[in-house]
Amino acid sequence: MSRLILASASPRRKELLKQVGLDFTTIPSKIEERMREGEDFRQYPLRISLEKALSVIEGLPRANGCWVIAADTIVVIDSEILGKPKDPEDARSMLEKLSDREHLVITGFSVVNAKSKDYTQRSVESRVKLKKLAPDEIEGYLKTREPFDKAGGYAVQGIGSFMVERVNGSYTNVVGLPMSELIQVLREMRAVDLFEKYLSGAPPPAGSND
Repeated sequence: MSRLILASASPRRKELLKQVGLDFTTIPSKIEERMREGEDFRQYPLRISLEKALSVIEGLPRANGCWVIAADTIVVIDSEILGKPKDPEDARSMLEKLSDREHLVITGFSVVNAKSKDYTQRSVESRVKLKKLAPDEIEGYLKTREPFDKAGGYAVQGIGSFMVERVNGSYTNVVGLPMSELIQVLREMRAVDLFEKYLSGAPPPAGSND
């Protein structure tokens, strides 16, 4: 098993970790993601990310010294959390609500030591402005089926990129994992060093000009 465990089945989060060359094992968490009564929407993804990490750790050997990364990303407009659409009607309603407006994308992530349970959390916010969506654009996008497993009903890195006018803040946060902040936390916690293998004389990655 790798030193890092990603507590997520998200192909977008896995791809982001692969892009920076991190070696990791994927073990999806299976917790129920539900907001508590009176819970602040900024605290919600932090709580959920920690619960995801701890649920994965419960299934690991006690002596396991791995580090578990877990995250939860939400879309917020008018203080309302837009989760993953339940059906086409729900997705259509979300896109109509986001059309020609700015909204928040918030990712809370936790990095937890599986042995000691020591952890660090961060919350990262980005502001995203969507263009004014024509009815036929919404209907066409629904036909792609891309909205149905995405918070807010769209994917900034997919077909849904056609509707994104601007992103203020971390782009990878909108994809699902704020990489700059995550790598900083991993280094601070001495979980991994992104450049250790290169500084030790390892060959450059495929595609290098060297």
